[in-house]
Amino acid sequence: MNEPTWYQMETEELLAAHGIDPARGLTEDEANRRRAESGPNELSEGTKLSPLTLFLNQFKDFMVLVLMGATLISGLLGEYLDAITIVAIIVMNGLLGFIQEYRAERSLRALKELSAPTAKVLRDGTFRVVAAKDLVPGDIVALESGDRVPADVRFLEANSVYAEESALTGESVPVAKSVGSIPEADVGIGDQRNMGFLGTMITMGTARAVVVRTGMRTEMGKIADLINSTEEAETPLQRRLEQFGKILIGVALALTVLVVVAGIMHGQPAYGMFLAGVSLAVAAIPEGLPAIVTVALALGVQRMIKRKAIVRKLPSVETLGCASVICSDKTGTLTQNKMTVTRLWLGGRTLDVTGEGYEPEGDILDRGGKTGVKDDLALRRLLQIGVLCNDAELVRETPEPQGKKKRGKDALEPVWTIKGDPTEGALTVLGAKAGLTASNLAPLYRRVAEFPFDSDRKRMSVVVEHQGGRLLCAKGAPDLLIERCSYVLWDGKLVPFTGTLKQKVMEANEAFAGDALRVLGLAYRDLKAGETVESAEQAERGLVFAGLAGMIDPPRKEVREAILKCRRAGIKTVMITGDHLTTAEAIAVQLGMIPKGGRTVSGSQLAAMSDEQLAKVVDEIYVYARVSPEHKLRIVKALQERGHVVAMTGDGVNDAPAIKAADIGIAMGITGTDVSKEASSLILSDDNFATIVAAIEEGRGIYENIRKFIRYLLASNVGEILVMFIAMMLGMPLPLVPIMILWVNLVTDGLPAMALGIDQPERDLMEHAPRGKKENIFARRLGWKIISRGFLIGVCTLIPFWLVLQRGEGDATLTHAQTVAFATLVMAQLIHVFDCRSSRSIFHRNLFENKALVLAVVSSIALLLGVLYIEPLQPIFKTTALGLADWIMVLGFAAIPTLFFGIGSLLSAPKKKRTIRYDGGAGAAAR
Repeated sequence: MNEPTWYQMETEELLAAHGIDPARGLTEDEANRRRAESGPNELSEGTKLSPLTLFLNQFKDFMVLVLMGATLISGLLGEYLDAITIVAIIVMNGLLGFIQEYRAERSLRALKELSAPTAKVLRDGTFRVVAAKDLVPGDIVALESGDRVPADVRFLEANSVYAEESALTGESVPVAKSVGSIPEADVGIGDQRNMGFLGTMITMGTARAVVVRTGMRTEMGKIADLINSTEEAETPLQRRLEQFGKILIGVALALTVLVVVAGIMHGQPAYGMFLAGVSLAVAAIPEGLPAIVTVALALGVQRMIKRKAIVRKLPSVETLGCASVICSDKTGTLTQNKMTVTRLWLGGRTLDVTGEGYEPEGDILDRGGKTGVKDDLALRRLLQIGVLCNDAELVRETPEPQGKKKRGKDALEPVWTIKGDPTEGALTVLGAKAGLTASNLAPLYRRVAEFPFDSDRKRMSVVVEHQGGRLLCAKGAPDLLIERCSYVLWDGKLVPFTGTLKQKVMEANEAFAGDALRVLGLAYRDLKAGETVESAEQAERGLVFAGLAGMIDPPRKEVREAILKCRRAGIKTVMITGDHLTTAEAIAVQLGMIPKGGRTVSGSQLAAMSDEQLAKVVDEIYVYARVSPEHKLRIVKALQERGHVVAMTGDGVNDAPAIKAADIGIAMGITGTDVSKEASSLILSDDNFATIVAAIEEGRGIYENIRKFIRYLLASNVGEILVMFIAMMLGMPLPLVPIMILWVNLVTDGLPAMALGIDQPERDLMEHAPRGKKENIFARRLGWKIISRGFLIGVCTLIPFWLVLQRGEGDATLTHAQTVAFATLVMAQLIHVFDCRSSRSIFHRNLFENKALVLAVVSSIALLLGVLYIEPLQPIFKTTALGLADWIMVLGFAAIPTLFFGIGSLLSAPKKKRTIRYDGGAGAAAR
């Protein structure tokens, strides 16, 4: 059964539908009966998993099961240190995964906190305060300024009521509420002016309203349901590691079995070959990979915090690096969320207002230069009206710190903020820029009467007393205000407001509106001695029109450059907002978001499209305006269906479902609601869109570092397997004993691989298009690099082993040969790690740039020398001391794999510099 469209009903029809008397409300018995039918006025959290279940679920992952198997094998071999290390890795990963999931599921608890805890309700003819969860459809509630709306309601009475709905609709200013029905069908929630919605705030006025929806049936409840039913997408890194792990296990085990079988067939003892085979399997499976990935991501997170980006889910760092589309909310993300007067019109002149945000610093300039406020009486009068007919307050406050409290030089600086309506705040700041503030006008003017704004008159006026008498100041919608005016200030003189002059005012109004400015008209009149004004109708007549003030929530100044950087990196930026299409288009044009041929779409146009139609045109659309939460979700899913990796930014409750559904959700740290933060993967602590570019760079760098150590680990493991495999196939003795294999695994797979995880990015990192969503982790010739380098490492380890064996026979010769092979394999891998830093060759990067890697390699060499030259360790590791001649051979063969491909890369490199051109033509770079 379809729910009635409450906003379309006449008041009598609405009351009849709920069976209520507006003078008495519901009886307590009737309220209890309805509550039994509709349930409590609460938001459901969906299916809840216990913390223990969440924790145990972390150990069902395929790679974790492999690690458990590796632990068992290491324990059977007596390698207790290895087993303890693997167990620590498993527990650490389990705890990290548990913490991430537990925090992510707090979204709905934060959403619940937006619900009003109590409500003033009419029951049995008297108003009483009850718990908001006890409200039922048909209850009549009383609301006033500062109240949070306790359910979805339809207004019965509204006295100058404004509601702050930006978290739900994206509307950047409080919305005027009215009582009359709305005849149109399919009206978006942002335009349902006779409705109030759960969790929104009454900022002005008083009202009575009837509850029409409670709990999960409310608009907020629909968002809660969307969050419940929205599946979090698995990240590309998770998918690739899963794929990588399965391939790796299969290949490693198959080759290990071949080695064991080949050894036994060539006369090697079965037990010894079994131990060697198991050791090789343990070494071939890089059990440290998940830990290294975690460490690389965690260190990346630390760098991102310094760049004002807070990561809530580790894999999202990598996901952001391959984002191909950023869907951004407008209000507070692309714009400052600070309504600012930028243009004035008075007496046929247009003046520009400079300054940033709420800072009371700036100039008012005409087209010929600076305007002196003291000398321009018409301008001074307009500014006075803006300050006097105003309830907003400009204050300087120290913002609440994010996270730990900051002290000393890191303490947050005080900032200018507005208390009150943002539109009135814009006029307050305008006056302050010219030195006119409420505090310095207070001794001269005293308010004695007020006629509040209402949605019928669309204006507000006040009466103030001053030394010379009384003054009425008014502001409101220009088209209605000029009808109350008989005169106009023109060239500093009071002249009759003729039809021609009124036409000029409306032309200026239309010009301002065409530039997406919100326009207010300002007017005044001197009241006659003894004149009584008891109503707005009496007061607002025969006014003198002073001028127009055009204001806008301006774009952040750094966003245009950030969007350009995104375009250069092959990333599309899309605006999704609840604001009007004209405003959204104007902001998008200012920011350079819409390329030639780019489209803009309104919520009603989007609603008329099927999912298939949207998917066909979604790549052409750059601005979506007047959209609902369901629309945002559809847009994200349509882009994902087109193969895009989608980042969704936002700060309101209305953004939370799309943030959660996106490949990576980004919330605003300062203006963002708790709900959007809890649903997100990344939080921008400075609410700065430009921070996203820094996060993308970090994400790309981290993924490339993960590829670097995968390349290093696998090439090393391929070399180890091939040494054993080729030796067995040729009928040679074991080149490495089991303990050597495990020691190589610990020495080379540990610190050097970790150091690669924090390697500095290459210079051209942000000059490439994003990786494809389905790109294999071995793409871009990584597989070839692993196999070719691994093959050479294996061959170059086996040759010195064979050469030493030719010197004689017996156990001493075999031990000597195995020690040479052991040292060659370790040194080949430690030289190869420097080659892995570059996508081209070792000669394209500064060897000593990564100091952590240099230190790790030196440490690994020290550990190698320890097992070779410390006599008590020689029997354990089956090694012997090497002489100078041995080391010359070891280092010579160990360097071949890296030098061979490095010199080849230099010889095949293009002699001319490449020129990289970006989409849009601007900013081409040459390297």
